[in-house]
Amino acid sequence: MNPVVAFLLNLLALYVVIGAVTALGFVAFGITRVQPAPVSLGARVLIFPGAVALWPHVLARWIKARSEARSETRPV
Repeated sequence: MNPVVAFLLNLLALYVVIGAVTALGFVAFGITRVQPAPVSLGARVLIFPGAVALWPHVLARWIKARSEARSETRPV
């Protein structure tokens, strides 16, 4: 196999693994912080593949929601 192709496939595999780990944590714990409404198990199953594919955006939204929640609880 061409080394460039092997490198790109390894990079894609790494992206998917990081996405799966991020999406699993997001679907299990983070979705209620980003979306304050209750989320059913069926909705979580449907959100998982999109969260895997778009994990950088999901992670950024999750971190932003977490920092906003912390700033709301701090006294001014």
